[in-house]
Amino acid sequence: MSSKLNQTAGRRRFLRGGAILGASLAAGARAEPLVVAPWSKTPGEPVLWHPYGEPSPFEKNVVRRSRGPAPLPGANSSMTPLQDLHGIITPTGLVFERHHAGIPQIDPEQHRLAVHGLVERPVIFTMNDLVRLPSVSRIHFLECSGNTGREWKGPGTASLQFSHGLLSCCEWTGVPLATVLEEVGVKPEGAWILAEGADSAGMTRSIPIGKAFDDALLVYAQNGEHLRPEHGYPLRLLLPGFEGNMSVKWLRRLKVGREPFMSREETSKYTDSLPDGTARQFTFLMETKSVITFPAPDHRLKESGFYEISGLAWTGRGRIKRVDVSTDGGRNWREARLQEPVLDRALTRFRLPWRWDGAPAVLQSRALDTSGFVQPSGAQLVAARGFESNYHFNAIQSWKVASDGVITNVQV
Repeated sequence: MSSKLNQTAGRRRFLRGGAILGASLAAGARAEPLVVAPWSKTPGEPVLWHPYGEPSPFEKNVVRRSRGPAPLPGANSSMTPLQDLHGIITPTGLVFERHHAGIPQIDPEQHRLAVHGLVERPVIFTMNDLVRLPSVSRIHFLECSGNTGREWKGPGTASLQFSHGLLSCCEWTGVPLATVLEEVGVKPEGAWILAEGADSAGMTRSIPIGKAFDDALLVYAQNGEHLRPEHGYPLRLLLPGFEGNMSVKWLRRLKVGREPFMSREETSKYTDSLPDGTARQFTFLMETKSVITFPAPDHRLKESGFYEISGLAWTGRGRIKRVDVSTDGGRNWREARLQEPVLDRALTRFRLPWRWDGAPAVLQSRALDTSGFVQPSGAQLVAARGFESNYHFNAIQSWKVASDGVITNVQV
């Protein structure tokens, strides 16, 4: 308790010091009369002009972006603009996308989910069958295991959106998978489930039966509305804390078996190569990670003075317990404030007051979760796994602030 009180007192002293400058600026601003802007002189657009709400036109640059043209017409990804977001919930229209064979347009009245294999009662469910079952709503992050993969061998991109943007956090609504499995009756020898999507790629992943009974969801709604086609409409799987590829979209089949099904997505893809020629397989869990979202390379500091450093932390192991922030490349660390709510396997927003004196600085964040896992440095991660992998990069990220306010991606 005393530690929290000291942190609170320290923040108050810091902000009181900054209030002097703020008050003088405000006084200067009041020297001129407040101008009545043109939009205050004429009526605005008619109410309900748009059948579906849209952002302000002044926010037209806050969009998902892709690194480049798709290698194949239906295989591409787009990234969430984390540098422009606030709080922890990602607006549905900005949730990242990853596709392997385009976006199927599925009639929910015709869509079916088959559950079969080592079960007592094989069943084909309609969407109407599923939405009648008891449902839950939970907030969880979803991250592609390839997120930040370009950072393995050095600063990969000049943009936070492109380095960390395969990450989003939403409220998900659906039926616990355990409810459906109890309905069909899994046989004692059933240990794995094959999840298959209805897209033409036939996306399939093997799911441990323990995860399926623990917290897996059959999701039909996202952020309060039905799933959108690019996010798996009308039905997807969600495995909280596991790599995003396993949360199969457009879910149409669940087959219970004794062993993993060794699909393409868990043999030639989504395995972690090691320096000795072997590979880690079934590395489902997304490890503890954090990143400063402001200031970041997508911004520029226009003048010295007070700024609030803000960022996101997350872990597939549970909840974030603490985030430390450094402004000098890791020589000194200060504990950041965690913004409520701090949820299980959800993004957690952290904040730290900072007064930039105009000198070069290197900003870093380091997360600790409730399991005791500490986010590693790049050197620690490379020492353990080498440079052969494209997946599960969760090292501390560094942003360098130059004296002119330009921010770049660096490794220290």
